[in-house]
Amino acid sequence: MLWRSPFIGVSLCCVSSNAPTTYRDGIIAATIPLPSLQSLTMTLDDNDDTIRKILTTTRTIALVGASKNESRPSNHVMYGLQQRGYRVIPVNPGLALDSQELFGEKVYASLKDIPVPIDMVDVFRRSESAGEVVDEAISVGAKSVWLQIGVIDEKAGQRARANGLDFVMNVCPMIEMPRLGIDGPADKS
Repeated sequence: MLWRSPFIGVSLCCVSSNAPTTYRDGIIAATIPLPSLQSLTMTLDDNDDTIRKILTTTRTIALVGASKNESRPSNHVMYGLQQRGYRVIPVNPGLALDSQELFGEKVYASLKDIPVPIDMVDVFRRSESAGEVVDEAISVGAKSVWLQIGVIDEKAGQRARANGLDFVMNVCPMIEMPRLGIDGPADKS
């Protein structure tokens, strides 16, 4: 499956194998497990109105699974969201141990360590770890949770929605923004 990336001259290729991430002629091949057809039909309630609401009202994003590795999709998405006016705070326990920064933002070990209110939690973790992140997002008072392409957890989505959070899964904001004609947060001040 090949998606045109919002980054100039770069395409994102998502494959369902365990092959390593590679670059070739401006194409990034990332190992992202592709969902089954049943899973895709189960996520159709991620409607455009919810996606539009999240992308236009969000200003601060906590990106769980942030990576310094430039070949990782989380690295590209963090940079792209920052370029569109969002504040993106990276969450990665390993990088936080070394007090590292990523794209000018301090890396935190967990959502509870972030000292500012979080609008959206963007999750780059395996599906089996997503529920734990959703529960933490609920506990810190995040407004929404966004599970990236290939990250699917229906029960976590039900918990998020039951606690008043907007929730989408198996989609990427960097794909949805151009598709919906969204340039970033509605209030960029």
